[in-house]
Formats: sequence, structure tokens, C-alpha cells
Amino acid sequence: MLSKNKIKQLRSLHLKKFRRSEGLFVAEGQKLVFDLLDSEMKVREVFCTPELIATVEGKGFNPKNIHTSQPADLKKISQLKSSPDIVATVRIPEHSLSWEEIAGDLCLALDGVQDPGNLGTIIRLADWFGIKNILCSEDTVDLYNPKTIQATMGAIARIRLHYGNLPNYLQWANEMEIPVYGTFLEGEAIYSASLSPNGIIVMGNEGKGISDDVEPFIQHKIHIPNFPADRMTSESLNVAMATSITCSEFRRRMMPNKS
Repeated sequence: MLSKNKIKQLRSLHLKKFRRSEGLFVAEGQKLVFDLLDSEMKVREVFCTPELIATVEGKGFNPKNIHTSQPADLKKISQLKSSPDIVATVRIPEHSLSWEEIAGDLCLALDGVQDPGNLGTIIRLADWFGIKNILCSEDTVDLYNPKTIQATMGAIARIRLHYGNLPNYLQWANEMEIPVYGTFLEGEAIYSASLSPNGIIVMGNEGKGISDDVEPFIQHKIHIPNFPADRMTSESLNVAMATSITCSEFRRRMMPNKS
């Protein structure tokens, strides 16, 4: 059985201040934990039922850092509705920001995205569309929020997030002549707009969109039109849905024409 102190320590990692002070976050469930074990992420400890120990050891993980745990203890650690059979603590990585890399490819920028599920889904989308870097405003929800981690479905191991002053980031991009796109209701229809194979795509807050501080650095305003144009429809798309459509159109333009 896990000690009360160990359970308390693991539960504390659900809060941002303790994650930052200890440099750790929690991953739950077989899909996520096994993906992280297979990645370059540094898994510190694994807590699992006896049935999974052989699988964890088979991935080359140090047996000394595997703790046999009963379902009742794992439930006390977890924030999932259904108790997982495996939980891991993982070292928070430190990523350096390479403007040379960003200048040569597509990059996402998130301006005040607040919902952990949206952020996790956007990270998963970035992984799917081969986008390696995401710039985040300082008020964007924490990447290591348990709900965000869960929503990434393991994509967190392959995507680098950089939190900082987003207007400053975009000002540097402007000075380096990196194209900066932003999604606006009054923008040009994305399907007819000229899109470059590289650049930064800014996605705004769920309710307010792109902020006044960020808008001056947007060079190209784009819009996802509804269909048909004169039909009454929803006021806007969910930010993760809009990110999916936008990334798909940018990447579609890069595909070779086989005709």
C-alpha cells in the first residue's frame, strides 16, 4: 500500500504551484503512461497494479521506481472518473525556443485559451499535422493541468509549448518577416486566401477571440466561412475545432498536385 504521505504528495501535483515547485506532473492510464515511457520524456516513478509490472519493466523502466499499488490507492491519486490501473510522475521538460526552426515551418500561437480540454486537443492536433511548436500567452491554461495532459493522448511527448509574452513573440516574428495569421470573423475566407507553407497561426480565447494586445501583430486575417453564407448558424466554432480546420487547410496547400 502507498503511504498517506505519498498519496498526499501525488495529489498535490494536481495543483500548478506544486507541479512547478517539484518539477513534476502526473500522467494516468495505460495509453498515456506507455506512450510517455516510449518517448524521450523522463518518467520518474510508476504506480500500477501487479498485472502491469512486467509490461512496464519490458519498456526498460527501472524496477526500483515501480510501485505495486492497489486500485483503492490509485483511485485516491486519480482525478479521472474511472480509476486507472497505472499512474506515473513525469519530469517537466525544459524547451528552448528556436526562431530558426519556427521561421521554417508552421507554428501555432494561443492567445488566452482557457479550457484544459481545448488545449489538450490542440496539442493533439498539432501532433497530427506535424506542428512541433506552440507559442502560448502567459494567461493560457497550464499545459500540465491533469485534464490537459489526459486530452493530449500522449502527444505532449512530441510537441513543445513555450509560454511568454505573446505580443513580444509576434513582434519578433514580424521583424524576422515570418508570416503571422489570425482567425477573425471579419477575415478573408481561408479557402480563397493566400497561405504560406510556413508562419504562425494565432488562435484566440474561447469567448473573446484574439486580444487587442495581439491583433496589431497579425499580418493576415483569415476566417472559416459557414455554409451557405446567408444561413443562420452558430455564432462561432469551438477553438479546437477551428484549429483543426485551419491546420488542415494550411497543410492541404502543401500537398503535391497529382493532376
